[in-house]
Amino acid sequence: MTADLDAARTGGTDRPRFWSPGTQILWRYRGNGTDAVHICRPVTVVRDGPELLAVWLAPHTPCVRPVMEDGTPVHQEPLATRYTRPRRRAVEEWFGAGVLKLARPGEPWSVWLFWDVDWHFRSWYVNLEEPLRRWSGGVDSEDHFLDVSVHPDRTWHWRDEDEFAQAQADGLMPAEVAVRVRQAGQRAVERVATWGTPFRDGWQEWRPDPAWPVPELPADWDRPADRPGAA
Repeated sequence: MTADLDAARTGGTDRPRFWSPGTQILWRYRGNGTDAVHICRPVTVVRDGPELLAVWLAPHTPCVRPVMEDGTPVHQEPLATRYTRPRRRAVEEWFGAGVLKLARPGEPWSVWLFWDVDWHFRSWYVNLEEPLRRWSGGVDSEDHFLDVSVHPDRTWHWRDEDEFAQAQADGLMPAEVAVRVRQAGQRAVERVATWGTPFRDGWQEWRPDPAWPVPELPADWDRPADRPGAA
């Protein structure tokens, strides 16, 4: 991590300071209903300001992700026990092409762009989540299971509705939160229907600076967030 992380400290004010392009930060998710970080992805800042945070998750970046206690990937565990069997955290390299992540302050989702390894654009992915909370080392959120895939021809479809339902059945998401998440998803779909930002903004043509190094995973990646605030 770079010394530029200190630029995120608010200095006792409610107004965030923004990271410069090329700064390495952490994009983290906490377990649902807990303070424990279970996903951590070191990323490089592309743009940061009052309207948008854009970051690049480079190929081969070491990331923390949950796996089942026996090492089975979570998505391979049967749905009925996916959220009830014990898990542990593992460090693995990000596979395939990189991902550009876009988040607007206060929005309950982020939008991810996926390419093939030859930079052929594949799709957008709307990840429904708690609005990002900014701290000196990066941003934190909580995933909400339900997602939306958006294709270049402007069609879309829901993703992971089965996981969204199972999470509710297993007590990871209270009914009132589930209603709020579904409403957020509907707003995101309305954004797609009008082809609003960021879909209309041409991010498909963006490319990372080849001089950017692949970020490292710091030893204290799960440290408590200091001076948290809305991103």
